[in-house]
This record gives sequence, structure tokens and C-alpha cells, in this order.
Amino acid sequence: QVQLVESGGGLVQAGGSMRVSCAASGRIRSIYVVGWFRQAPGKEREFVAAFTWTGARTMYADSVQGRFTIFKDNAKDTVYLQMNNLNADDTAVYYCVADTYGYGLGGEEARYDTWGQGTQVTVSS
Repeated sequence: QVQLVESGGGLVQAGGSMRVSCAASGRIRSIYVVGWFRQAPGKEREFVAAFTWTGARTMYADSVQGRFTIFKDNAKDTVYLQMNNLNADDTAVYYCVADTYGYGLGGEEARYDTWGQGTQVTVSS
């Protein structure tokens, strides 16, 4: 099994930047894809970004393309989401996710079998 633990959320002003982290542990070698989803108050959970564990392919939601970057520190088995030029619409609980069954890179929740507990990101306008 794989465990995912997020950290780094908090309060930031609109236009600012924030980085959230996801530390992976357990059967790391079983991870095919890792990524981020988010859920804003009163809204459906939505895909944000993901990449293959090897880093060969990356995918972003249109709403964050060009502002967010997903990357990994191989030495620490930690995945980061760097978020720039934040706005109020980015306020949400951010969840780290992993695909350990090989469903492949994509934006559908069903592709991801492992979820972290989430970290709150609040953007003040």
C-alpha cells in the first residue's frame, strides 16, 4: 500500500504564490501516476494536475495551466504543487492522489485509488 500525506496549505493573498507538498511512503514502486485534485466549498471535486511517476508525461486542468506546476523530488519521494498568481477561485482543499493499479494519466477520479487527507488553501481577495 501507498500512503500520501499533504502539507503546506494556508492563507495567501490574491496574486501570491504557495507550494503544497505530498510525501509518499510505503510501496512507492507501485505508483504509476501521482497528482492533485481540489474541492471548493459547495462545489464538486475537480482535477488539478498529474504526472506519471517517471515524469515522462504531465497533465493540467485548463484553469491552472500556466500558473501551477507539478514536480517531484526523487530523493524524498515527495510531490509538490507550485501555485502562482493565485485567485479566489483557487480556494479549496487540495488532495494528493496516486494511481497504483496502472489506470494511466487522466483527470477522472476513478483512475486514482489512493488519496491523502487534504490540505486547505485559502486565497484572500
